Amino acid sequence: MPTKSSGGKGKRKIAKVMREKKHGTLKSGSGHKVKSRKQAVAIALSEARKSGAKIPKKKSTKKK
Repeated sequence: MPTKSSGGKGKRKIAKVMREKKHGTLKSGSGHKVKSRKQAVAIALSEARKSGAKIPKKKSTKKK
């Protein structure tokens, strides 16, 4: 069964955000500088989804 992957628009948006994080110019919603790689990835995926890119939804964990 094939998995969903992000299209060209999503890849470009993610690359842009990760470049901003690398240069230290990426800001979170509250205006503070992003230091965490995980937070940068979350922002990148969120922005890509908002721009209409086909990004797979976050996988949820099941509680027992």
